Amino acid sequence: MTATVFESGTFEPAAAQAFFDPYSCDQPGTPGWETALQSTEDDFLLPPPNPARRLDIAIGPRDRRRLDLHAALTTAGVPPQFADREAIDQLSALPDSINTTIQRWIHHTTQAWSATH
Repeated sequence: MTATVFESGTFEPAAAQAFFDPYSCDQPGTPGWETALQSTEDDFLLPPPNPARRLDIAIGPRDRRRLDLHAALTTAGVPPQFADREAIDQLSALPDSINTTIQRWIHHTTQAWSATH
């Protein structure tokens, strides 16, 4: 569980939303739009990663399948929720061929849905 502490001691949902999510106020005149615009002006691009500084840690096959399922679902527009963790862990325990088939189904379903909408 993650807790958030506000310096003012009060919780103001509209102000917190505008502060943490600059894209939530996409139209001029929306409360907090100016603040959101100012917070993105100081944004900058990070330099590309240096391959020489990468950690030499191998990821196990089950963890790789779990990450691949998370990525496939998120790319399909269905980001896994906390309650989905057990199902993804169980699917990750299945062999690579089954995991590849599930990812292919997700990919094809997303493409078919995009083509019809």
